[in-house]
Amino acid sequence: MKTVLITGASGGFGYEFAKQLEQDGYALLLHGRDAVRLQLTLDALQYPERHSIVLADLSSRKATEDLIASLSNQENLYGLVNNAGFGVWGAFADKEGVAQADVIRVDLLAPVMLAHALLPRLKKQHGFMINVSSLAAETPLPYLATYAAVKAGMTFWSEAVRMENEQDLRVVTLAPGPSPTGFRDVSGAPKGKGSLFSTPALKVVEAGLQTLRMGGGYCVPGIRHRLLWLIQCCTPRVLALTMMAKYLKK
Repeated sequence: MKTVLITGASGGFGYEFAKQLEQDGYALLLHGRDAVRLQLTLDALQYPERHSIVLADLSSRKATEDLIASLSNQENLYGLVNNAGFGVWGAFADKEGVAQADVIRVDLLAPVMLAHALLPRLKKQHGFMINVSSLAAETPLPYLATYAAVKAGMTFWSEAVRMENEQDLRVVTLAPGPSPTGFRDVSGAPKGKGSLFSTPALKVVEAGLQTLRMGGGYCVPGIRHRLLWLIQCCTPRVLALTMMAKYLKK
């Protein structure tokens, strides 16, 4: 069977990708760093015997390299979903430097390393890659400074790679806005921020996979997220910075 690696599969978008890609007939490699939560994802699938769990902490370069090495025997690798990621909410100077660096490692460095290592096999299979970015990439975000910067890097990198490989690889850059995925709990975000534009993870993943079926591209999922994207595109940066600084501050 064709195999798809999903990073960050223990919850949120990763969990939804697992459920929906299984329905499309793929065998799954479910990545995470929490074995218990990954097992819950596996148990929720219809055909758990088809799939495997792989553990790795993507904030560690060594662990990421070991994960890549462990995939060397996956000859049927057809798809890669770069979904793992997190953010740190709060004033940059007030938050631990290690945590800020880990955001860069998990959200951008690890996807780049995985893609670079796996692209030859994915292209040989004429497969796909889905990179989960964010509408946070569209404007600098005070109190989510590192996260927004990293997601901007993810979007630019993903779109460039998509154009470089459009003949033999489908690439989706998925750019959702607020969604109830557990991101807020991990990042320390205050409740209610962005709730007006919130879209369920189920709908986000459905939109991403529909874009994949259409050949790939940049995907802003759902009417609410598209409205937010339109507002971001039309608002001058100097005004957006002032507004977001007031809105996002705890």
